[in-house]
Amino acid sequence: MTAVVPEPPLVIEHTLQHPRLPRFAPLIAGAIATAAAALLGLSLGWALAPIVVVAALVYLAGLTTWSRLVENARAATDRLTTSLVWTALVIALIPLVSLLYKVISEGSGSINAKFLTWTMRNVLDGPGGIYHALMGTLIITLGATIISVPIGLLAAVYLVEYGQSSRLASWIRFLVDVMTGIPSIVAGLFAYALFAIIVGPGTQFGLGGSVALSILMIPIVVRSSEEMLKLVPGDLREASYALGVPKWKTILKVVIPTAMAGIITGVTLAIARVIGETAPLLIICGATDSLNTNPFSGQMASLPVFIYTSYSSPGSNPEVLRQMAWGAALVLIIIVMALNILARVLGKVLSPKTGH
Repeated sequence: MTAVVPEPPLVIEHTLQHPRLPRFAPLIAGAIATAAAALLGLSLGWALAPIVVVAALVYLAGLTTWSRLVENARAATDRLTTSLVWTALVIALIPLVSLLYKVISEGSGSINAKFLTWTMRNVLDGPGGIYHALMGTLIITLGATIISVPIGLLAAVYLVEYGQSSRLASWIRFLVDVMTGIPSIVAGLFAYALFAIIVGPGTQFGLGGSVALSILMIPIVVRSSEEMLKLVPGDLREASYALGVPKWKTILKVVIPTAMAGIITGVTLAIARVIGETAPLLIICGATDSLNTNPFSGQMASLPVFIYTSYSSPGSNPEVLRQMAWGAALVLIIIVMALNILARVLGKVLSPKTGH
């Protein structure tokens, strides 16, 4: 009787690795797409914009097809999605970069010590300065911040800590959403009509501009502060209550400090939203060539109004005033950038420290 020798089991090797395109495949596809689009555009006499669009389409189609042939359908879909995301990012950056380039190239030549420390009062020929508009912008925006931050923060505290799902809280959220979409000129007309009743018709002063801007700031402060307060863990509140701390003190000492970094960021975004508004300040603050640091009396200049009037009414020296308008626009952008940097620094400093 012969022994039956079992056959060895059939071993099927499985591999999870698939052929992959080289790491520099997107660069190759981009170079080929750019060359093909440029050749086609130059032969047909196209402008730059159509050439860029055709190059993008050729790149997307070429890289996806190449990946589908070499790799697999999933990898091709992943590369197509990644390429679309990067394309959207580039499209979003184009207007921002072009705007910054235009403002810096046109306005950098105007900025000097005289431009920042002189006013336009009694300037007959030659460039003056924007000191009066710069101080007016800072004073008006500071007043709007002083009005908006307490109101917006207290409203957010009520919505999160007290009102929650009540009917009053729902109405407040609805009205805040409605106020978010109010055109800026409507806020200026409201402030003008309000002070026309209180003070008298034709009243124009800096405080009115602060009130108008605060109408635009309050909804942003409320919504941003509400979201930041919601992110505070409930365990912190319960731990404070367990120690016998009253609710108002828990909010003041635990909840608000924990959310302070996000609140400061929201306030900064609100300031950046309103600091460039022109229509409400033109209505309620007016325009002047002199320095006025009293927000309770007299017309007050601001950088947005100065830029507008320099282009709309340049007078006998339009080239000089338009150059100054570009310089004022650059100063306004620098102020907004400085506010964002300050918000990040304060957010890091004031955020609660974590330990182990």
